[in-house]
Amino acid sequence: MKRTLSVLILILGTTLAACTTSSSTPSAGVPPGSPLPSSASPSASPSASSGQSQPPLVQVSDPGRVTGTLPSESCQMTGNSPDNYLPDPKCTPGAYDPAITAAILCAQGYTTKTYRPPASETTAFKYNIAYPAYGLTRGTTTELDHLVSLELGGANDATNLWPEPPGVPNPKDSVENALHRWVCAASGDVAQERLTDAQKAIAGNWTTAEQVLGVS
Repeated sequence: MKRTLSVLILILGTTLAACTTSSSTPSAGVPPGSPLPSSASPSASPSASSGQSQPPLVQVSDPGRVTGTLPSESCQMTGNSPDNYLPDPKCTPGAYDPAITAAILCAQGYTTKTYRPPASETTAFKYNIAYPAYGLTRGTTTELDHLVSLELGGANDATNLWPEPPGVPNPKDSVENALHRWVCAASGDVAQERLTDAQKAIAGNWTTAEQVLGVS
């Protein structure tokens, strides 16, 4: 009888210890409805600039007008010279218009003037939205840049616009031109695949886009 009682006490003590350990351990899961971290997003890709995950490009069709907005005073630009300035990927991940295909961009006579917004809209966005978001004063000299350039099918959305510090000539312009030529050197599906790759590469880090794509 005493032996049976001892076994029951031992079993009961083991069960209580296991329950205590289980209930005291916090859950490592993501609460329902919470966004997945960028590293878990299937559409995120590695950024060549920081080794972190690059946010997926935004799809927006907004010819002739500026759309969207930016968070106030929370964007951080990186870089220390015109050769390596980069926008904050959280604020400016890049955006493109899926309706602007490689066939359209490479067609003879196509011009980005048909897509570019009026200067009144870009100027208002630059000083009233982009400057406060990036912590710049109105007297700062910058160029409001399309991260994914219009000649690569970039959109006019806020997620694709940033106040790029000056360089004369602007070193990013030559990268945009080189990638456009590379896309249009092909045709059909190959050109469209190149356009997709070029959009991702220039949004991830325009300073290394040519190297990443093997464009000379």
